[in-house]
Amino acid sequence: MKIKFLFYLFIINLLSLGFWCHSKEVNKIIVKIDNELITSYDIKNKILTTLILANKEINQENINILKKKSLEDLILNRLKRIELKNHNFVTDNQRINSYLNAISSNNISSLKLKFDKNNVNYQEFVNEIDLEFKWRNLIYKYYSKKIEIDQEDIGEEVEKMIKKKVNLIKYDLSEIEILMNNDNSDDGRILQIQNEIKNTSFEDAVLRFSISSTSSNKGKLGWVNAGSLSNEFLNILNEMEIGDVSKPIKKQDKIIFIKLNDKKASFQTYEDKETIKKELIEQKKNELFVLYSSSFLSKLRNTKYIEYYK
Repeated sequence: MKIKFLFYLFIINLLSLGFWCHSKEVNKIIVKIDNELITSYDIKNKILTTLILANKEINQENINILKKKSLEDLILNRLKRIELKNHNFVTDNQRINSYLNAISSNNISSLKLKFDKNNVNYQEFVNEIDLEFKWRNLIYKYYSKKIEIDQEDIGEEVEKMIKKKVNLIKYDLSEIEILMNNDNSDDGRILQIQNEIKNTSFEDAVLRFSISSTSSNKGKLGWVNAGSLSNEFLNILNEMEIGDVSKPIKKQDKIIFIKLNDKKASFQTYEDKETIKKELIEQKKNELFVLYSSSFLSKLRNTKYIEYYK
């Protein structure tokens, strides 16, 4: 409780500072975790990066909105960085470039120019992508046996669908994900998110609140096969119309909001079998990755002393 109180006290102090709105910038240490530091410059760079990727105007109002979330993202980043120091994962430049092409509509030069024009450190953004890919490799290394999907079971599932001539439903989904505090503050944060969605948009709520890796892409999960979803999620989606946002869904230590952007059904043939199988395997592996990554980060956080500076 003491750490949580200090964190909120620190956030109040942070929100009262316009530390890069003055002609003279002072780079202050904000948080220390082991030998890893988070400075005012880091928070500034993170906020501006988020606004650039979301195509949002860079103004003081949007900056203030993102301060708390950006600090939380940076804390998770530093925890990952500390753990990865114990491993030697090689930077996958091809994978990084593929990701950059995907988010820039195959125009990395234009994306980099946006960073340069706003005096934002582009290399820091690339380093963050590199770290996320290495983190994914780490989670697969630690939990490979648990994340491995039984391909025989998936194959049988696909065979049954095709034999029954089932129309495979696909959902185009977006998400907001926040950590659960398991106290009275959860209800307040849920209300904040619902008001943000109602008064502005789902995408603005993603920007302001979501801690998911999809937040850099406006919360978009893309097309998801019904076969890869739990009955709980399917029941929720079956009650929703296109454009609807779900009520808060509590899973493990998270609270999730789902937006149904679109859905479609297609009759599956034996020619589609391998494609369907591959999609189901990837989706199930990704769900397990998110689960184990979140759990491991929580353990790391509980073993590290996070020191906040005034």
